[in-house]
Amino acid sequence: MDAAAVLDDLKARLAVRARALGFVACGIAPAADDPVRARRLHQWIADGGHGGMEWMATRAGQRQGPQSLWPEARSVIALGMSYAPDRDPLALADARARARISVYAQGSDYHDTVKKALKALARWLVAEAETAGLEVALKVFVDTAPVMEKPLGQAAGIGWQGKHTNLVSRQHGSWLFLGAIYTTLPFAPDAPHADRCGSCRACQDACPTAAFPAPYRLDARRCLSYLTIEHDGPIPDEFRAAMGNRIYGCDDCLAVCPWNRFASAAARNGAFLPRAELTAPRLADLLALDEPGFRRLFSGSPIKRIGRNRFVRNCLIAAGNSGEPALRAPVAALLEDGDAVVAEAARWALERLTPGSPAA
Repeated sequence: MDAAAVLDDLKARLAVRARALGFVACGIAPAADDPVRARRLHQWIADGGHGGMEWMATRAGQRQGPQSLWPEARSVIALGMSYAPDRDPLALADARARARISVYAQGSDYHDTVKKALKALARWLVAEAETAGLEVALKVFVDTAPVMEKPLGQAAGIGWQGKHTNLVSRQHGSWLFLGAIYTTLPFAPDAPHADRCGSCRACQDACPTAAFPAPYRLDARRCLSYLTIEHDGPIPDEFRAAMGNRIYGCDDCLAVCPWNRFASAAARNGAFLPRAELTAPRLADLLALDEPGFRRLFSGSPIKRIGRNRFVRNCLIAAGNSGEPALRAPVAALLEDGDAVVAEAARWALERLTPGSPAA
């Protein structure tokens, strides 16, 4: 077999192995930097669309393309793992005393699960390549490195970057965790995925804070996922009512995507089964969390990384939006919290919950 045939055979077996390790999507993208993607990234940052995520700007030069991060890369293996829910993510919208946690954060931390599978696939690939007489080096990435997983996923044919800026799959809807392997192996790239959004604007219309200034553009400063997870400090007043009972992330733009009708929870990786205590938690219970309690409840969860103070801040905003008199006592207990942001959110929430106050 010549070198091209060896690589084609290895690529075919790679897809089979990826599926055995829990990935439902696997494709190959070129490793060369794409000047169009790079230009869009730099413009988005220049416009301030990244909000306070300064790490986006600091490493923008590496983020703009695979070879800007690792010049030796010859191809990119783009992978997706399903976390498709088996219930409507919007079902708790009117459950005032309950909190809404984004679907992706109700199970185990995807960083750990996806990276473990990526490393296993990488070990397999190294062994198979060496057996075939091919020299190989590679790097694995999931979310925390300067890698543009979504446009790379589109370039690899596993989906397209929708108008909500997230990857959409014809088979798995909007519910994919993404990972990437950069490799020195020159695999033949797959065809990029065509955009299938058409004239639909369901995701744009569903956003409670108008975070999309235009289709395919996100202003993180208005996004509830950014505000509840990445943003440190008080939640801006203009977005507090729109938060409703969302305390970690927001699924609205994802949940309304028509392509989700093809997604099946049967394809979901078992690690992402929702924990019962996180599917519809009581706000009163969450407001009572101290630091040790927070760490216990969210051990092994991606929520743990935002810390108790930011989390309780979010719960207080949800309590203030609830209109539930029973939440006045747990809110009042936080008026003298040691964290100034938590204490301010408690004052705001208590005023909203107090009959006759201007904010009520």
